[in-house]
Amino acid sequence: MADANYPLPGFHFSVDFGGTIINCSEVSGLDMEVEVIEYRAGDDQTFSTQKMSGLKKFSDITIKKGIFAGDQEYYSWFNEVAMNTPTRKDVTISLLDEAHAPVMTWKLLNAWPKKVDSPDLKSDDNSVAVETIEIAHEGLTIA
Repeated sequence: MADANYPLPGFHFSVDFGGTIINCSEVSGLDMEVEVIEYRAGDDQTFSTQKMSGLKKFSDITIKKGIFAGDQEYYSWFNEVAMNTPTRKDVTISLLDEAHAPVMTWKLLNAWPKKVDSPDLKSDDNSVAVETIEIAHEGLTIA
């Protein structure tokens, strides 16, 4: 169980899309924002606007993962995307404690793959082949 006196490390996490857990090295874009609507009534005596909350906005999620032989599940999901009919899945990203239990969970609603960036291939490079995946979604909940 995580110690409440220390912040959690950001390197122990899991990503599950539609029941498939993928191994990845980085997840970014877990942010949300509420648009601000500025309004001023015609009979308002102050020379300033009121600020009200508007629609929520969610960033696309970017996942970086190493390429493994035979790991084609994301590409299969990406290839299912057709004109205005992507196969939508809920994606769960969990920050884990020492016992591999979720401590904090981000859930993406109605997510679908938007983009895949393949790694640069160089004959004089000895680094791991890492691909970048972008996922669009319609909502983010944090538990």
